[in-house]
Amino acid sequence: MSGEDNEHGIDSQLDWDFSSGWDARLFEDLRGGGELLSVDVLGTQFAIRWGRSVTLEQQQSMRSAWSRCAGAGAPMVPPLAKEPTESLPYSASVSYLSQTYDGGTFPLQAASFAELAENLTSRLTVAAILENAGELMMLHSCGVASPETGAVVALVAKSGTGKTTAASVLAGTYGYVTDETVAIGPDGSVLPYPKPLSVKQGPGAPKRQVGPDELGLLPAPAKPFIQSIVLLNRIEPDQEAHQEPTLRQLPLADGLLALIPDSSSQAEIDEPLQSLCRLIDRVGGVWQVTYSEAEDLPAALEPLFRKQRRSKPVWEARTRPARAVEAEPDDATPIPDGWIRRVEPKDAVAVDGDLLVMLEAEIVRLSGIGPAIWEATANAVTLDQLAEEIAKVHGRPEDYKAAVAAAAGQLIAKSVLEQGTE
Repeated sequence: MSGEDNEHGIDSQLDWDFSSGWDARLFEDLRGGGELLSVDVLGTQFAIRWGRSVTLEQQQSMRSAWSRCAGAGAPMVPPLAKEPTESLPYSASVSYLSQTYDGGTFPLQAASFAELAENLTSRLTVAAILENAGELMMLHSCGVASPETGAVVALVAKSGTGKTTAASVLAGTYGYVTDETVAIGPDGSVLPYPKPLSVKQGPGAPKRQVGPDELGLLPAPAKPFIQSIVLLNRIEPDQEAHQEPTLRQLPLADGLLALIPDSSSQAEIDEPLQSLCRLIDRVGGVWQVTYSEAEDLPAALEPLFRKQRRSKPVWEARTRPARAVEAEPDDATPIPDGWIRRVEPKDAVAVDGDLLVMLEAEIVRLSGIGPAIWEATANAVTLDQLAEEIAKVHGRPEDYKAAVAAAAGQLIAKSVLEQGTE
């Protein structure tokens, strides 16, 4: 075949792709060597289309960084990326098939390629989390797994407190599951998210997206499952002497309150507090590791990769009153002026004498007379009736009515109780 014939042959193939629905600009992009990046994030397929300022070398660096999340193919062709501007020269366009909506697209634009890459990682993660809301339990944590058994230890911590460093150290011994979100199914299975690790570059600089292959991290096993949950508590190293890491188990209520802020979309799961309690029971409780050097973590955490004895439940659901009442509460029934009734929570559990109540936006821990107030306000009551109910449980010390009124006022302010008004 002559060079001219060969050129016509290539054009013919490209015209065939174009006729299959690829828009004209994408047709030109592919002729110039640009490619879509297809990735799978927690079961959601994304396609990324780069703007004109992103070089082939930069595209390849992202393909390499995301190689362990490679998708099967582009679910949708993204629209054109935004045109470069003087202040925002780098851009990309992302599309994905949404289970919640008909489909999704979003643009990205940044002052540097490093910033674009960091923003892309963040947006893909958030979109995938929203897609799985209500289906998976998702802990803001790094996860590593035993190559032999698939047992996953999830290390929970807030951003900037050592998750990525811990993942990069531990995944030299254990399989790399994620440095961002450990997603757990109802059966305890873990859905790997081996994204690029977001490595700090300096104050104010975008984090560099480094692929796990570049760091030599071990791959995740084929069928990972949750084995242990650990809170990372990093402390500054002692300059005088090496500090050995310590491992301790937390009381259930403390573990719940620590995990909820670092859980994604937990409130969307049916019985959010109860489901988290069941998970904690499954893994034998929540642990905390206090350490100063990440290099000490593999040895310190080794026992937690072994099968743990299931915890005996020490909690009870409290979405309904523990004792019988004359009638079930009805949110639609108006509350008489001055009377008090508890709100309908997303979930509530009793743990070691305390009561944890999940509202729309937060969790409130009720101690002292708080749990008794909760039980007594399943139906609307007056303050005097409430005080008498509390007295049956806690007695009648001096000024007990004033104490009950003050506690009720605090719970009204926190939206745990509601009071009728004219």
